[in-house]
Amino acid sequence: MIVVELGKLFRRRRTWLTIALLNLLPTIVAVLLAVTGIAPRPGQGPAFLSAVVANGSLFAIAALAIVLPLFLPISVAVVAGEAVAGESQAGTLRYLLIRPVGRTRLLVAKLVASTAYVLVSVLTVAAVGFVVGRLTLGNAPLSQSMVSVSGTLLTPGQIAWRTVLAIAFITFSMLGVATMALFLSTLTDSPQTATLGALAFLIGSSLLLTIDAARPLQPYLPTRYWLTFVDLYRDPLLLSGVERGVGLQAVYVAVLLGAAWANFATKDITS
Repeated sequence: MIVVELGKLFRRRRTWLTIALLNLLPTIVAVLLAVTGIAPRPGQGPAFLSAVVANGSLFAIAALAIVLPLFLPISVAVVAGEAVAGESQAGTLRYLLIRPVGRTRLLVAKLVASTAYVLVSVLTVAAVGFVVGRLTLGNAPLSQSMVSVSGTLLTPGQIAWRTVLAIAFITFSMLGVATMALFLSTLTDSPQTATLGALAFLIGSSLLLTIDAARPLQPYLPTRYWLTFVDLYRDPLLLSGVERGVGLQAVYVAVLLGAAWANFATKDITS
């Protein structure tokens, strides 16, 4: 069942078009930086964007920081929001469950497919960002040390394993979006409704982060720790925000998956 769902997802042109669009904005930003040579000052704009003019190899991380706040969550919500609601809207859900496929097994397969999409998207953005950055902004040798967010030097080995941790953290953060959209997908027959519901939740979370009156709620908002992956590039390494982000997303994933399973297990698909 998992293989079938993965095949359905990655055979669709829409899946690859969405991934291509994810890479479009970072590519445009890289070209503009290369043409103008004007980068944001340190501490302004997306993370690492102030450093990529001197070293295009860092654009892989900057590309992830560009798409993370908005475009990546939208694409994940679209894919996960269609997981169950799309089958229901097309009238294929009842035929899937007529076959000897349990609802739990089907839901797990949908979750695995959504997770695979997240991972492929994040890896593609990082890979394309690395290539585009080196082509447009300069290909400083990876054998050279690179400046950390704190201003000290990091070796290529340190950059490599911290980048792996950053990709893993961003992927896990997006699982919260995927499970929210998947849960809403079990509540409705409209993929658009599930997608918009998940995006409304995330937009509300981002808005509350800007309001002082919501400060007591902010540590528990799903978008609170998304950009703390930047702390992985500090020296000494700062993990407190990343650890809190992982813990918070784990709670959201567990709760939303449980709610999705409870609803889908009793969902009436005959009406």
